[in-house]
Amino acid sequence: MYKDLHTHPELGFMETRTADIVSEELKSLGYEVYSGIGKTGVVGILKNGDGPTVMFRADMDALPVKETTELPYASTATVKLPDGNEVPTMHACGHDAHITWLLGIAKLMKTLQQDWKGTLVLVAQPAEEPIMGARAMREDPVFIKNVPLPDYLLAMHTGPFPTGMVMNLPGTRMAGTDQLDVTFRGIGGHGSAPQTTKDPIIMASEAILQYQTIISRSNDPQTPAVLTVGSVQAGQDNNVIPASALVKINFRWLKPETRKMLYDGVSRIDSGIAFSNGLPMGLYPIMKKKGYSFPVVNDSALVRKVNTTLEKVVKKGSLISAGLPTAMGSEDFHHLVLDNKKSVYDFIFVGTAPLDKVIAARKEGKQTPFANHNGNYMVDLAGIPWGVQLGTDALLGVLKLK
Repeated sequence: MYKDLHTHPELGFMETRTADIVSEELKSLGYEVYSGIGKTGVVGILKNGDGPTVMFRADMDALPVKETTELPYASTATVKLPDGNEVPTMHACGHDAHITWLLGIAKLMKTLQQDWKGTLVLVAQPAEEPIMGARAMREDPVFIKNVPLPDYLLAMHTGPFPTGMVMNLPGTRMAGTDQLDVTFRGIGGHGSAPQTTKDPIIMASEAILQYQTIISRSNDPQTPAVLTVGSVQAGQDNNVIPASALVKINFRWLKPETRKMLYDGVSRIDSGIAFSNGLPMGLYPIMKKKGYSFPVVNDSALVRKVNTTLEKVVKKGSLISAGLPTAMGSEDFHHLVLDNKKSVYDFIFVGTAPLDKVIAARKEGKQTPFANHNGNYMVDLAGIPWGVQLGTDALLGVLKLK
């Protein structure tokens, strides 16, 4: 199953094949299944008497990355985007492993029904990468009507550290994030007569450099913040000054005031550059806010409950439960329950990298093949059954009979 999913990656809100596989598997196991939630999301519900309601989420989407692993089951897939561009696609963040874990967990929890009581809700979520899928599912009328909101929400993610190691800590574990597009508008024209134009490429270039002063000069250096420009799109030919340039930006933050500072800084720089280039107000840059997520804050009591169970199966010294800084990566799974005051959640990192290969790569000065979002990313196959066991044990620790 894992190799098949890896070979057939699908981008956010396009995960139709993956969703069909999940839906059919859950139906065959006797779960109550709802599909097409938030466009491509799937929910499977297994009621097993009185007890807590526990939700387990796995994300489905891949990334627009060209795979370079040379694995026999490597992806060669491409997809045409709405703008007409065709891009390679790859599971470069382990979501194929997450779905495989979910399906394995579904089978075991069905088999072990005599060992637990309550309601199990399994969620296959679309579009985690653009930080939009969880809210799309939560706001879908089918979800609102049919899916019970949980007492507990669990999720797991592959990590670029040794298989067998688990990280599950209380408190703020991941940053909030925002995705935004800025369109710089100008007046296009012939490359030989720039004086007749207002060049949006120049304006975008100025802005990209100035954006980093928000981090270096506006942000308190003791407060974590990241501003990344991930894409710049402008023009079609050598001698044509285009009428617009698109800059795609990502924020990471831990405090709401930091988030506001980032937005205010980008807006101020954009307007200042437009003014300095003599643009009329009608051609000032346009900011489009897209996906966002708030920081992930694991519930302390739930973490303790889960870790009490995991300590029985994780090798001594391999369960990290304290002492790690907050990661500046982000997640949106908790938006499935953020509007429900009774729900608490726990996000767990599971190592899926053979230590010897990581060490060898670093000694050779190479990118570790287990770091997320690059073409060399791969999951240790031994991490697949390990993740199924961990997820099942974590759920049983919450749902187990007293």
